[in-house]
Amino acid sequence: MPKTDSNVSRIYAALRRMAADFELKPDERINESALSQTLGASRTPLREALNRLVAEGFLTFQSGRGFFCRPLSPAAVMELYEARVAVETETARLAARNATDEGRRALSGLLDEMAEEYAASEDAARLLEMDEAFHLEIAALSGNGELCRMVENLNDRVRFIRMVFMSRMAASGAPRLAAHRAIAEAINRGDEAAAAQAMRSHIERRRGEAAEAVRTAYSRIYVPEDGS
Repeated sequence: MPKTDSNVSRIYAALRRMAADFELKPDERINESALSQTLGASRTPLREALNRLVAEGFLTFQSGRGFFCRPLSPAAVMELYEARVAVETETARLAARNATDEGRRALSGLLDEMAEEYAASEDAARLLEMDEAFHLEIAALSGNGELCRMVENLNDRVRFIRMVFMSRMAASGAPRLAAHRAIAEAINRGDEAAAAQAMRSHIERRRGEAAEAVRTAYSRIYVPEDGS
């Protein structure tokens, strides 16, 4: 890879993480000069990375004003969850149609492997990591590379809010894998309609909690955990 491309990739990866984690505050104007110093980046590769993140929905651009971090609002979160429903119900349906016997075994094996840790873990980040692995495995079983990329993009754009939900789940001690099992069982039966419906129900249950989750997310962004 040419040095210029490698530099852009490095800057892009760093900025994508910052945007996903809201280190860049919601609706905050991006200070390109400060970012250049922080990332050790010159103007051209920084602009290329910023434009790429605009195209992926992590940032916005306003003519004459510059780049801004994406908004964090109940409406924005609802849109992301509606997109997740549309994309992931289709990945589940196609996985039920297209998964090989080996792929079905791999999906069941993934759930079995994570079951004990998923049931007992109080680490929200680890719970989210396992949850995303499950959803990405289903996307892979769909056999559609474009859908896989969409799932990865949506995962990153909704990750901060999902960490709120995972923190609550970690503290509640509620049963955790039943919905995943239902999805996997429908896929393994080759039942496209049941797989799609199980995935829809799994994702939609969070949509009604969007406003409260956004309030919690804002408190985490603007109020340090140590209260300082």
